Amino acid sequence: MSIDRRRVAISLAAFCAFLDLYAPQAVLPRLRDELGVSAGDAGLLVSATTFAIALIAPFTGTVADVLGRKRVIAIAMAALVVPTVLVALATSLPMLVLWRFVQGLLLPPVFAVTIAYIAEEFSPREATGVTGLYISASSLGGFLGRFLTGILAEHLGWRDAFLVLAAVTLACAAGVALLLPPERGFTRADGVLSAARQMLRHLTDRRLVAIYAVGFGVLFTFVATFTYVNFHLAAAPYRLSPSGLGAIFAVYLMGSLVAPLTGRGVARFGRRRLVVGLIVFWGAGLALTLLPSLGAIVAGLALGVACGFVCQAVATGFVALSVPTGRSSAIGLYATCYYLGGSAGGVLPALAWNAAGWPGCVALLLGVLLLLAVVVELSWRDVA
Repeated sequence: MSIDRRRVAISLAAFCAFLDLYAPQAVLPRLRDELGVSAGDAGLLVSATTFAIALIAPFTGTVADVLGRKRVIAIAMAALVVPTVLVALATSLPMLVLWRFVQGLLLPPVFAVTIAYIAEEFSPREATGVTGLYISASSLGGFLGRFLTGILAEHLGWRDAFLVLAAVTLACAAGVALLLPPERGFTRADGVLSAARQMLRHLTDRRLVAIYAVGFGVLFTFVATFTYVNFHLAAAPYRLSPSGLGAIFAVYLMGSLVAPLTGRGVARFGRRRLVVGLIVFWGAGLALTLLPSLGAIVAGLALGVACGFVCQAVATGFVALSVPTGRSSAIGLYATCYYLGGSAGGVLPALAWNAAGWPGCVALLLGVLLLLAVVVELSWRDVA
């Protein structure tokens, strides 16, 4: 089986997972108005999914360490179609939150196990590049999920938008089932208890814990930015429509452009220097969004996306390459911390939004990025 087919299948898995994950963000202002809820309540449609991911991710790792990679990935992708359809049929906020939560339960078997597959089926040199490809596909999926939802919601309604996403998800699941070869480098764990013990050992590794903390902060910043900037841009003086808000997410394509360069960046600067430098530029991008210009806001968001995706690629690849066994559980723990950050990023900034609007959110996020830089500077010295 050729390397190219594996890469196509890996790209489809990443694309599919992130197509569904953040799809509601472009229509949050419309859902807020239609359902008569607050911005914070509407943000639950993102936080419910990321919280479910955080809950299930480590257990996904232990199961995949027993059952194998392809089987878990393919089954989860096929099952993801069901809650995506049920989101389209939901008639209240609680039902929407419930089915978004169920979607979240099915996503870690796709992306966390795919990362483990990359680490085991490719050489260490290839793995960094393929991880960059995975991140690129995830950024494309994240953009199209939001963009398609925004465009279709404006012309057909948000329910039909989610039905289209369900159809695309089904097509991706079929592609992965056909193209992804069974794993060859996988060492099956003795059982769930053995895999769970591996997971607990990961929590005693100080370097891994530091990477997990960075993951928390990265997604906190991403989700907070792209949840609350929608409310900022839907209000005066911008008053963007759902399709306009969806188009803003074209900045996510920056991730597709820069993530494949991750391996070169690590080779040239080292992980610590690269990530600290990216965090500084990320903060500058957030500061740009405070200017009263739509062009400046888009430029700031694009800069933040570019920096954030490379930070994520570095951290994700580093987790996979830092452990000789139990990679799925190590990545599952990373995903738990990462998506706990996403859950917090959808809800906690509501306090800053209510107190000071978008400038309050930016101030909060700059503080989070400062903490990330300190953690990396102090804890990643041995991997520069």
